Amino acid sequence: MSIQPDLSRVSFAAGLARHGDRPAVLTGEQVLSYRELAGRVEDVAARLGPERRLAVLAASNDVDSLVAYLAALTAGHPLLLVPADKPAAVDALVAAYDPDVVLRSGNGTPVLEERRPGSRHELHPELALLLSTSGSTGSPKLVRLSHDNLAANAEAIAEYLGIGPDDRAATTLPMSYCYGLSVLNSHLLRGAGLVLTDLSVVDPCFWDLFRAHRATSFAAVPYTFELLERVGFADADLPHLRCVTQAGGRLAPEKVEHWARTGRRRGWDLVVMYGATEATARMAYLPPELAAERAGTIGVPIPGGRFRIDPVDGLPDGELVYSGPNVMLGYAERPEDLAAGRTVEELRTGDLARRHPDGLYEVVGRRSRFVKIVGLRVDLGQVERILAELGVSAAAAGSDERLVVAAEGDQDTSLLAKLVAESIGLPRPAVEMHAVEQLPRLGTGKVDYPAVLALAAPPAAPPAAPAPPPRRAEGPEDVRRIFAEVLDRPDVGDDDTFVSLEGDSLSYVAASVRLEQALGHLPPDWHLTPVRDLAPRPVPRGRGLVSFLETGIVLRAVAIVCIVVTHVEIFTFQTAHVLFAVAGYNFARFQLTGERLPRLRRQLRSLARIVVPSVAFIAVAHLLTDDYTFANVLLLNGIVGPQELTSQWHFWFVEMLVYVLVAVTALMALPWADRAERAAPWLFPLALLAVGLVSRYDIVDPGLPKPAPVFWIFALGWLAARSGTTLQRSLVTLLTLLTVPGYFDSAVREATVAAGILLLLWVPTLPVPVGLRRVTARLASASLYIYLVHWLVYPPLAPVSPVLAVLASLVAGVAYWALAERVLGGLRRPPRRTAEPAHETTLTAAPGPR
Repeated sequence: MSIQPDLSRVSFAAGLARHGDRPAVLTGEQVLSYRELAGRVEDVAARLGPERRLAVLAASNDVDSLVAYLAALTAGHPLLLVPADKPAAVDALVAAYDPDVVLRSGNGTPVLEERRPGSRHELHPELALLLSTSGSTGSPKLVRLSHDNLAANAEAIAEYLGIGPDDRAATTLPMSYCYGLSVLNSHLLRGAGLVLTDLSVVDPCFWDLFRAHRATSFAAVPYTFELLERVGFADADLPHLRCVTQAGGRLAPEKVEHWARTGRRRGWDLVVMYGATEATARMAYLPPELAAERAGTIGVPIPGGRFRIDPVDGLPDGELVYSGPNVMLGYAERPEDLAAGRTVEELRTGDLARRHPDGLYEVVGRRSRFVKIVGLRVDLGQVERILAELGVSAAAAGSDERLVVAAEGDQDTSLLAKLVAESIGLPRPAVEMHAVEQLPRLGTGKVDYPAVLALAAPPAAPPAAPAPPPRRAEGPEDVRRIFAEVLDRPDVGDDDTFVSLEGDSLSYVAASVRLEQALGHLPPDWHLTPVRDLAPRPVPRGRGLVSFLETGIVLRAVAIVCIVVTHVEIFTFQTAHVLFAVAGYNFARFQLTGERLPRLRRQLRSLARIVVPSVAFIAVAHLLTDDYTFANVLLLNGIVGPQELTSQWHFWFVEMLVYVLVAVTALMALPWADRAERAAPWLFPLALLAVGLVSRYDIVDPGLPKPAPVFWIFALGWLAARSGTTLQRSLVTLLTLLTVPGYFDSAVREATVAAGILLLLWVPTLPVPVGLRRVTARLASASLYIYLVHWLVYPPLAPVSPVLAVLASLVAGVAYWALAERVLGGLRRPPRRTAEPAHETTLTAAPGPR
């Protein structure tokens, strides 16, 4: 039996109950007090048993993983943390270290996969935790951390951040990453709360949860700030936010200065930190009051830590060496290493640094970031700085033969390579420059330098007479290709999402159908999920008779068919107003991210994609028939047209949709409205619904176009999209059931509208026969175009065959859609990507007359 360690030192895990009924864990579904959390931890610790065993935890940011982590610590079982979303890494480390037990998240309680009752390993009494080094997930090389390491680092972080029991940290990083784990440890130490989630900062639901639980801080790596810029974080109203911490790589000084000043303006602090897994997370921090003025430094050592700088031959700056109680025991590369005690007394960081007279330290380069090319010593960091001064974000790697540089964006690589070669004295052929859409990054957000170096690998020569590959069913490995083909974007990267690739509501249909078929299941937030995170999510599929499509897609397809069938008079089933709710639902999902001006550009582009094909077709119809006027062509019949319902009212839905979208676009262009929507994304559409109900109940005559105003239904759809909790969805359900009845002169029509809204609200997907998947997707994508052309197609065919009239209308509409997609593609996709994601058209299927 292994010697038992002294576990009382890890007070953040062993002393949970002392914080009593204070909230410890807050999620979207529950709140656990410290007393309740301690009880769960004790239960799992008892299940693990008293004899020390080597455990592996496949960790996610969920309650089960947190409980399993704390239970292993309190019971004295050395724990190897691995991200649960990387099954290959879990399998590799299980194979390499042969753990005695594997823990995974279950349905409310951790699952223990017992491999043996005792342990076949000799485990050093100080060994508490095993973590992969930065960027080496799945590698057998691990960092060995002691109970003292964890306790000392948690105490130091809690001290310099001033964490108190009223603080609540939202989890923006995986707990298997030392930075994310340090957030948990330091807050549990002080009895603070953890808002536990795996949502991304680009997901509106994350900020809903953040506000709902009054979170006071979150952690960020450099790439996080790029995402924050996209979602307009700088202007977000987060009244309880106290602190944003940054680590996980160097954030450019100008970015540090920008965000530090933004924080001062908005009432929160930016704390820049420096660390490594080998130091149990943190070694230095920059006091927030110095962040804007000393943005280029890493600050001062954490409490209890010390720095010194050792000279390096041939370099003006020396290597930064850290010592303190949080320095690891050493590395492990095989199971036998788990019996070793301390083999490391101090940490040689590998960073070149200098100390300023005021005591602040600055990292100026990386010792390993020097390579010798054709006999010349090259500082890869200097190469990146040269390009940064030109406004080019780049990553440099090198071998003995050449310098390889990845430059982000549409760059003149020949010119940049020549400039770099001249600046550092290399021969021009020794510099290889590659333009990439985005720099390759690891899961932690750090630059993936091996991937940069791999750009230099010569492409394999194609066979002399390549045979076309056999057609196969698409699978998880095809996610990138599906995005590239559907969005016509050959530059899809691992960090791209559907919205960052300029996807719109029409391409959304095609992408979701193919992805669901490839992966077996799509999460509700797939359009906001990076490509790398979609691929690992396949769900085994059976060969059933039905598959599932998103509810909005099915509603659009069914509605347009019902509209055409109703007009051909095969039967009557009016679905028009459901689609105003779908329009509002899509507007909230695709149009309300990013900063105000980029939002406005997307909304105007969306309007153009509705107006241009509509005006073009109606103009042709005006020339070919006597049914329409010039007011129809200009989409003004709803304002200046006749009171009676004539053929001039055929296009009323397009007009009403355009009027609504013009109104909300103009509203969201106002700075105060933009700020209000960001601050209260659910209350804002609720207020718009209240305004819309004024006309719904004829409280006042708004003087709006005929027929009766439908803005309130659009607002209901918007509100449905923003409802992230059961309470919110329940309230919207109640509003729907109170406001829809009595609006129409048909109980069936009212039930149809209410059912459509409730389906959007509560049912994310609907079953569709497998054979009709692609047909449904095409009809949904082409719904506007079918609506436009069917007015000219079905009248001459209906007397001959009503069924033929319907089929011809659908086919003609799909053909017009395919033509318009080619012509209008540029409106959806700008020629060059920007830093802002674009959420496109809110367009839905267009219905028939009143």
